[in-house]
Amino acid sequence: MSENVNPIPAGYSGVTAYLVIRGANDAIEFYKQVFGAEEQLRLAAPDGSIGHAELQIAGGVVMLADEVPDMDIKAPPTIGGSATGLMIYVEDADAVFSAAIAAGAKQFKPICDQFYGDRSGTFDDPFGHRWTVASRIEDVTHAEVAQRFQDLYGDD
Repeated sequence: MSENVNPIPAGYSGVTAYLVIRGANDAIEFYKQVFGAEEQLRLAAPDGSIGHAELQIAGGVVMLADEVPDMDIKAPPTIGGSATGLMIYVEDADAVFSAAIAAGAKQFKPICDQFYGDRSGTFDDPFGHRWTVASRIEDVTHAEVAQRFQDLYGDD
């Protein structure tokens, strides 16, 4: 093994989302349309299913593959939902949110200004994954966020 190899590959962050999807080929096209995703890699099996794909989205990499229930690799619709969500910062959260809804996503939380300095909204994509799209509209310190949180949700 070379001593000069970076343990985190170039272009990746230390944390990378890996989505299991029922209909990965369609999901790739959805993510291209909604997020402007750039396909970096697609490994397709002879039957056309995706064994592994990598997309560049908003400066980060999202990996995905088709579900393989026989190997206990299951997509959200198969298991009845997902306990995780993805947060993506974009230039124009309103535009991306609208594009997602127009492309078949279902609104979970409407887009609006948040106390922590973001304008954001949340949707479920057609493949069962939940995304929050956000744009920073105000720089707020952690202390200011904590105070605003207390003002909104604290004891009276």
